[in-house]
Amino acid sequence: MAHTKAEIKAKIYDALENFGADPDAITEEATLEEIDIDSLDLVELAQILDEEMGIQIEQGDLGEIRTVGDALEGVYAKAGATE
Repeated sequence: MAHTKAEIKAKIYDALENFGADPDAITEEATLEEIDIDSLDLVELAQILDEEMGIQIEQGDLGEIRTVGDALEGVYAKAGATE
């Protein structure tokens, strides 16, 4: 099932909030460090995306993520997201 970019973005932002990030600080330009998201949070995010949306993110892909925008673009690509 294809997901839209809006659906994926909403899921990721919701997960980041649940991990303790300040909702006002979550922007595409924000680094994960700035919003206090660590590598364990990224692993949990990958599990959420797999379980709830069927989007599989490989462990190796997680190391490339520096900003929220990086995460979004990577997941969009993996999911074949549409507008």
